[in-house]
Amino acid sequence: MRPVDEQLARVLDAAVRPAPVRVAIADAQGMLCAEEVVAQRALPGFDQAAVDGYAVRSVDLSGAGPDHPVQLPVVGEIPAGSRQPHRLQPGQAVRLVTGAPLPTLADAVVPTADTDGHPATVSIYRAVPSAAFVRRIGEDVMPGDVAVRRGSVIAAAQVGLLAAVGRERVLVHPRPRVAVLSIGDELVDVARNPGAGEVYDVNSYALAAAARDSGADAIRVGLVPRDPMRLRAAVEDHLANSEVMVICGGIGGVVGEQVLSTLGELGDLDGSRVAMHPGSVQGFGRLGRERVPTFLLPANPVSALVLFEVLVRPLIRTTLGRNDPRRRRISARLLSPLSSIPGRRGYLRGQLLREEATGDYLVQPLGTSGTQLLSALAEANCLIELAEHVTEVTVGEQVTVAFLAPRS
Repeated sequence: MRPVDEQLARVLDAAVRPAPVRVAIADAQGMLCAEEVVAQRALPGFDQAAVDGYAVRSVDLSGAGPDHPVQLPVVGEIPAGSRQPHRLQPGQAVRLVTGAPLPTLADAVVPTADTDGHPATVSIYRAVPSAAFVRRIGEDVMPGDVAVRRGSVIAAAQVGLLAAVGRERVLVHPRPRVAVLSIGDELVDVARNPGAGEVYDVNSYALAAAARDSGADAIRVGLVPRDPMRLRAAVEDHLANSEVMVICGGIGGVVGEQVLSTLGELGDLDGSRVAMHPGSVQGFGRLGRERVPTFLLPANPVSALVLFEVLVRPLIRTTLGRNDPRRRRISARLLSPLSSIPGRRGYLRGQLLREEATGDYLVQPLGTSGTQLLSALAEANCLIELAEHVTEVTVGEQVTVAFLAPRS
């Protein structure tokens, strides 16, 4: 059997990063930035109030306190977005709202809560230092600063920053298109009631969701018959519009040999077993004119989802431009004993916990190496990884765990 690391290396070797594309910032969320976004103007572009209050000269408030308020005449009011120039004279105040530009000579803002709020002559109950409650020009970003760095994930804050520096579009690594097909004459779609010997098509739904969670655009093709001509035609149809293809079911035994033979006509497809559990029976290769990375995964949903985590997700993350495509790994103390199949790397479902007193990570296995319960995987927030030489792990031993997607 082929070692897991060797199989993963083969998979990542097949990764092709599509050329970066320029998209509207509203469509860039979740993508990896492919350029250094340099600010052309200061942010903020002018000195502005950080709170509702009164613009003042801080030196005019010397000695102000609850029992000795300083009274200043209010000589105007500035709304947000005002373009009218205002000039403050010594011993005066101007009322303004959050985001409004400061008048000339003002160097601080007194929050309304520290005044009596009078519109004509305001009583101020505490002194403030220069620059208090003021957002200075360029405080956030100066012209020439990098606002969003190449390689950073564009999340909500980055979208906001791109808008703040006036960028309509940004260069990103595009999401790969992942086509997901299920093979099996026993499968029916969830819209139908299964008859005798039939089961719902779980994999195309679950794996399309896993592809989207990985950052890809998922194309759920759904059910495809095992008939060689129809199978080949369906796969060919979707190879032209996909960067990755995932095919589930029909991997083992005589049926598996037929599937490998049929799809092997479209390119190179290797069905060598891999030293892991679950999911040792699998296939990988590159099909079609564009040599699209193609995975053959088992019919069992747990095995298919575990294999997706171990092999497919890293390929998608690499295609997206990630330098480290694998999940974060830590060491945790085992709360229940575990066994594993000798000579294979184990990927077992677990619930990761944190000990309140020490901050140490603890992990509770969910199920055993011989169980393939989808409900246990749904409860898991990590995979426990056991090396090929490990057959038994006792309570209290340290094991390696890989984080899964957090549940809200």
